Amino acid sequence: MHASSRTLRKLLATLMSAACLSGLAFSARALETVDKGAFTIAFSGDMPGTGYQDGKMVGYDGEILQRIAEALKLKVKPALMEWSGTIASVQSKRVDVMAGTMGWTEQRSKIMALSDPIHYFKNGITQSDKTDWSKLKDLEGKKVGTITGFSFIPELRKISGLQLALYDTSDAAVRDLLAGRIDAVIGDPPVMQYAISQNPQWKIKFNAFTDASPDYPLLTGLGQVVFGLNKDNPELVKAVNAEIAKLWGNCEMRKIGKNYGLVQDVWYIPVGQNARAGVDRAADWKLPSCK
Repeated sequence: MHASSRTLRKLLATLMSAACLSGLAFSARALETVDKGAFTIAFSGDMPGTGYQDGKMVGYDGEILQRIAEALKLKVKPALMEWSGTIASVQSKRVDVMAGTMGWTEQRSKIMALSDPIHYFKNGITQSDKTDWSKLKDLEGKKVGTITGFSFIPELRKISGLQLALYDTSDAAVRDLLAGRIDAVIGDPPVMQYAISQNPQWKIKFNAFTDASPDYPLLTGLGQVVFGLNKDNPELVKAVNAEIAKLWGNCEMRKIGKNYGLVQDVWYIPVGQNARAGVDRAADWKLPSCK
């Protein structure tokens, strides 16, 4: 090969490499966030879902978001608030994303861009260990607490004789349960199970609903925990979903969950109807899984 040919090929290779690097830099610059270079996260601080410690997000949801931020070369900016304010903060573009073991619903998918699931769940009843309720019928005529803004509240109101009490936090609801002011709490399953495991002296337990009623799909159906983002930022949504897909692909979801007591298959293998297919996902979209 002539020296001039080798020189030309080296020059072309250098130019192509520079073009690729330039394209990557452009992609990074194109990823817009509320504060440049930062990933602002609204969260309620309920473990095992979300927390902030030593400059990093912790908890199952939190650790996933921390990894996503690092992969996207963004600095985490925490925004701790009551659950009832997290969705509004996304809609008003005060934050980039909200977390807090939020379940997917069709209604929420209309007002926010909802990420691919980070794990699955079944709702249930947190109660005294002296009872063993697991059906919707068991709640008839009972005083039941739940958290303001939860998607299944309209379904709870349909249960005959149920007296509903709304709380801003899971802690407040559980305190009233322990004090005997309410009979049961319908809260985030991971939050309830984590709290119970950390406080055996409370003598309360969590039973998942055994019903599978089409009239109560949010209470008794397959739940998907998701993140909420603003619909006006599709590139950020796409980037977040790409990182979630990687965590499912190498089963990191299970490894992260193990740190917070989420070890059962129910969190990682979907069993039940895929309600999102044909709604906010393509009709042939499949739920991710990690066996």
